[in-house]
Amino acid sequence: MKTNRRNVLKIMGMGAVGMAFAPFVKASEATLNSLPRNPQTPQGMPQPTYKELVVYEGPDVIIRRIDEHTWEGNGHLMANETIYIIEGNERTILLDAGTKIDGLKKIVEGITKKPITLIATHVHPDHTGSAIHDFAEIWINAGDEVNVPMFMADYKGKVNYLEDGQVFDLGGRSIEVIFTPGHTPGSATFFEMDGRKWGYSGDAFGSGNLLLTTNFSTLLATTTRIESYMKRHGIEKMYPGHYMGSNPETLQRISDLKKMSEEMIAGTRKGDVNEQGMMGLNGRIRDFGVNISYRSPQGVK
Repeated sequence: MKTNRRNVLKIMGMGAVGMAFAPFVKASEATLNSLPRNPQTPQGMPQPTYKELVVYEGPDVIIRRIDEHTWEGNGHLMANETIYIIEGNERTILLDAGTKIDGLKKIVEGITKKPITLIATHVHPDHTGSAIHDFAEIWINAGDEVNVPMFMADYKGKVNYLEDGQVFDLGGRSIEVIFTPGHTPGSATFFEMDGRKWGYSGDAFGSGNLLLTTNFSTLLATTTRIESYMKRHGIEKMYPGHYMGSNPETLQRISDLKKMSEEMIAGTRKGDVNEQGMMGLNGRIRDFGVNISYRSPQGVK
């Protein structure tokens, strides 16, 4: 076997990644309560290897400190769904709300005393779960309005709409919004602008397992843009929507996704089709330690 990065990844057992997401349907409270609190790590996903210090542990979430003003929290219902607390001198962003985290607002207020702005990376139930009702406002990308009737229909608060390139000034810390459609039409990624060389990607790039509900042309445009952005600003990594401690998104991962998209559009790469694929994503390609599920044939364009 020729030794290159692709083959090394296969030898390491990283070629097949299968995240055990539950089907994205509107779940009742009883259904959520019946889910196991600590399900086995999905097959192909890395075992959690968190190095961050635990600052809060409750029945629905464990929160760890990334640095003095940044925290990540993991739920237990959908593959370690992750929230991020991003604190400035004057304000705090809560990025995503998990699947079901009772008392999330009070938990976050116990960590930061700054006013909290809730923002969703995208409108899927493991990011806009029941805890959004703790907040009077939420920010989303209008591109995900198509998912609001299914996943946020009961939300009574104010829905604000993000703008591509918008900057949230938190006081001594600024976060830039970059639209990154692909996983959903309204997926967005958030980048630090003041010293920290990282971003927060939600499920836009998938942490090794991308559920592509749009198409490869959209993914190609997104990866081309983010590849350029990361190079231009020296971004070293992105914290994903299902953070396991050792799976940050990297520039190399974005370049790999870009290459796979180009090959699918050109017809030089073919996927496997399984009519039983979840969410209607019946096609799949795997390479470079990455799994992309897509809708065939509609997604191949």
